[in-house]
Amino acid sequence: MAKSAAKIATAERRPAQDGRQHEAPGVVIKTLPPAQRLALRVGEKSVPSLSRALGLSLPKKPKTSTIKGGRMALWLGPDEWLVIDEAGGDPLADCASVKALHSAVGVSHRNVAISVSGPAAAATINGGCPQDLSLSAFPVGACSRTILGKSEIVLLRTGPESFRVECWRSFSDYVWAFLTEASRSAAA
Repeated sequence: MAKSAAKIATAERRPAQDGRQHEAPGVVIKTLPPAQRLALRVGEKSVPSLSRALGLSLPKKPKTSTIKGGRMALWLGPDEWLVIDEAGGDPLADCASVKALHSAVGVSHRNVAISVSGPAAAATINGGCPQDLSLSAFPVGACSRTILGKSEIVLLRTGPESFRVECWRSFSDYVWAFLTEASRSAAA
């Protein structure tokens, strides 16, 4: 009787929307590469310790962000931040040694980031987001948790005509389709 080798099934995790890009008059939409993400909850007394550990100051003002060396901290609430690292760092490990009271949860595989840029970028996002995206109301570095159509997103203005849209992986097809459809009428 011949021995049969057991076959082990393995799954490869591929980034959602990997490599997608869409162009319409005045706007380019593309999926950003995977990044490390951290949902961080910190009380006022612990902010300095966590800021040192992460290598950037956690912003304390509503709708603001701090960006340093490929790492960004987005203010989402009085004690809540989304930390994103695109430079290959590990913000979760950086927080692990901090003794100050905090909650740090890795959410890297939960989110997908989409870049929306060009003169019609704000109009494209406003196709489903009620937020005032004028530069005076939402300047470069501004961020907020908001909606796009029926999906919750975190929105960061990265330049005068560019935005980063963070959405949950499970809603990424919907957000992508919404943005590409909105881009068709945004430049009109």
